[in-house]
Amino acid sequence: MKPVYHKSILDNGLRIVSHCMPERQSLSLGIFIKVGGRYENSENKGTAHFLEHLLFKGTKNYSCRRIKESIEGVGGSLNGFTSEELTCYLVKIPSLYMDKALNILSDMVIRPTLPKVEIKKEKTVILEELKMYRDLPQSYVYELLDELLWPSQPLGAPIIGTVDSLLKINRDRLASFQEGYYTATNMVISAAGNIDEGKLKKEVTKIFSALPKKAENIFLKAQEKQEGIRIKVFHKDTEQTHMALGFRGLKRDHPLRHALGLLHVILGANMSSRLFNELREKRGLTYEIGTMVKRFYDTGAFLVHAGIDNRKVPAAIALILKELAKTKSALVSEGEFNRAKEFYIGQLKLGLEDTMEHMLWIGETTATLEKAYSSAEIIAEVNQVKRNDILEVARHLFKESNLNLSLIGPLKRIEGAIRKQLILN
Repeated sequence: MKPVYHKSILDNGLRIVSHCMPERQSLSLGIFIKVGGRYENSENKGTAHFLEHLLFKGTKNYSCRRIKESIEGVGGSLNGFTSEELTCYLVKIPSLYMDKALNILSDMVIRPTLPKVEIKKEKTVILEELKMYRDLPQSYVYELLDELLWPSQPLGAPIIGTVDSLLKINRDRLASFQEGYYTATNMVISAAGNIDEGKLKKEVTKIFSALPKKAENIFLKAQEKQEGIRIKVFHKDTEQTHMALGFRGLKRDHPLRHALGLLHVILGANMSSRLFNELREKRGLTYEIGTMVKRFYDTGAFLVHAGIDNRKVPAAIALILKELAKTKSALVSEGEFNRAKEFYIGQLKLGLEDTMEHMLWIGETTATLEKAYSSAEIIAEVNQVKRNDILEVARHLFKESNLNLSLIGPLKRIEGAIRKQLILN
C-alpha cells in the first residue's frame, strides 16, 4: 500500500514530510523550527517571537518588499507564527510556484539580514502589540491564567515577552538566537497540495544539506506541583467580566488524548455543548462560553472561557463547576458520546481538505511527535475510546487542587462571593 505521507531525513537531521493532493490547485509549504516561548528565560523572553517578525524584513537575496511582492504578486499568501514550542514560516501559493515559495522561505530562515534600522522599528511595533493585548481583556485573561498554571516558569510567561525583556533585544542577541536554534536537526519542511514530492526533496536537499548537524533544542520541563486553588482577579471597569478557568491536563501524546478531545466537545466545543446550553441558552448568563485544550510535550491544559454579565459572575462560575463535576460523577450518555465522536472526526476530515491545514497538521506532528498521523489512524484511535475513558479524564482533571481561575472585570464588591463558589463536588 502506498504511504499516505512521503517522509525523509537528510544526513544533517532535517526532516521533510509531504502529502500530494493532485486535485488541488494550491501548494502550502511551511518551515517548522523546534523553538518557541518555553525555550527562553526571563532575560531573553520574546526573542523567538521578535526574530519571527524580523525574518520578513529582508534576506541576503530578497528585500522586505520583494518577499511580499513575490508571493502576493502571484496570488499567494505569506505568514508566520510563534507558539510555546514551535516557530513556523508558511506560504500558500498556486502549485506551479513551488520553487519560488521554497527559495523565499529558506532564505528567510537561513540568510536573514536582521537590519538594525528594522530592529529599532519592530521593537516599537511589538511593544505596541504587547499594549494592545493588555488592553483586550479577552486576551489578557489567558496571560493571567498561564501565570497561575505554570508560575515562575517559561511556559507561564507571555510568548511576546515583557517590556523589560523586549528592551534588551538587539541585533547580536537575535543573530545568536537564530544561529543557535535554527539548525537542521530542529527543522521540518512540510508541504501539502499539488506537488511533485521527488522534486521537493531534491530542492530541499540542494538548499539545506550544507547546514551542519547539531544537537536538538531543549527546554525547561514544566513544574506541576499545586496544593490548592489559585485565583487572580484583575480589577478593571469593563462592561463584561472575562473569565478563564484552567486545569493542567494531558501531554500531547498521552494515551487518553482523544478522550480529552471528546470531553472538550461535550463540554464546550460547539453550540450543542453542555456549557453553551446551560449557561447561554437556558439562563442567559453569558454571551460567549466554550472550552479549549492546550497540548505540549510534557503537559497540557483544559480551559473554560467565558464573557459573563458582571452581576452574574458568582452564579455563572457555580454553574460551570457544577457541569464539570457532572462529567466525573457519571458516564456521558451513549447518544452524547456518539455525537461527540462524529463531530470530532468530522472536524478532522473537513480541516484536512485544505492544503494549508493539512500542511500544518503533518508539519506540527512531525516536529513534535516524530510522526505524521493519517486521518485513518486518528479515526481508528478515536473509535477505540470508551465512555469510561472520558470519566477517567474528567476525574483526573477536575480537582480543587488543580483549579486555576483568572478574571478581569469590576469585581471588587463580589470577589468574596466568587471565591466561595470555587468548590468542585
